[in-house]
Amino acid sequence: MSRAEHTDTGRASIGTAAPDGTALDGTTPDGTALDGTATIAAPPAAGSHPWLWTLGLFTSEVSITLRRWRTLALLAVLAAVPVLLGIAVWVETDGGGGSVESQGGEGPAFIAQITNNGLFLVFAALAATLPVFLPMAVGVVAGDAIAGEASAGTLRYLLVAPAGRTRLLLAKYASVLVFCMIATLVVAASALAVGALLFPLGEVTTISGTTISFGEGLLRAVLIAGVVAASLAGIAAIGLFVSTLVGSGIAAMATTVGLLITVQILDTIPQLDALHPYLFPHHWMSFSDLMREPLYWDEVRQNLELQALYVVVFGSAAWARFTTKDIDS
Repeated sequence: MSRAEHTDTGRASIGTAAPDGTALDGTTPDGTALDGTATIAAPPAAGSHPWLWTLGLFTSEVSITLRRWRTLALLAVLAAVPVLLGIAVWVETDGGGGSVESQGGEGPAFIAQITNNGLFLVFAALAATLPVFLPMAVGVVAGDAIAGEASAGTLRYLLVAPAGRTRLLLAKYASVLVFCMIATLVVAASALAVGALLFPLGEVTTISGTTISFGEGLLRAVLIAGVVAASLAGIAAIGLFVSTLVGSGIAAMATTVGLLITVQILDTIPQLDALHPYLFPHHWMSFSDLMREPLYWDEVRQNLELQALYVVVFGSAAWARFTTKDIDS
């Protein structure tokens, strides 16, 4: 076979071009296959700007990521968590008429407020998924970004196009960040729908004890979802770096998830208190400060700064590795 075909639906192979501009594999100059199936973005025409090719590559990566069955399954699991949480609270409170009792003062403070206002299910669902479910899903997608192409034998053919390794890496990471945002919004939207269905909606009581309107509470929910999505940037950069180190998508995903679990364990060991502020999950739950009145930004800012540091360090490491890596598959 003269060229490789991508295993994912919507990814066509890259071939050489015929004199009329149609690729020998049946791809037209605009990047669309003659049979109507979607392909990767075509190289820019003479005189066009390079950013057009970069944008096409990015949109192609996002489309392919979101159309994979594995990605859809991850999103389905994330959407199911708020449903199960909402039903559990509804059953425990006899149809939402009672209240959730806190055991020894432990557990997310948001859960006790769900029966009073279904909007709190959004905050409780994000608090429940952020430590494990969301970062694991991101780790799977990020770990497969480069290693998955290598194990499928398609990475070399991607680099035939005039994108360059740096642009390809940036497009891959940007598509993972888009998944971070979509995954977080799926959790929030599912929780809001279930909360509105099972519990009353109305004015929101903040952690500080003050009351704000439902509209402002909804804006706080959007803000919190944005902060949660940004909190996943660090693990996304780590997963991308791991993906450049190995040639197996499964190995990269397993390694990324393993690192996540290890760091989570380290963050719970009291003897390592001095190390905790530098671990990427340490400030993840700081988003609860955005439900105070007035907003408390200190720990949220520390979280975002820490995630930015991880992005710079592991993003640079991924770039250094990928741009010097011998691509043989």
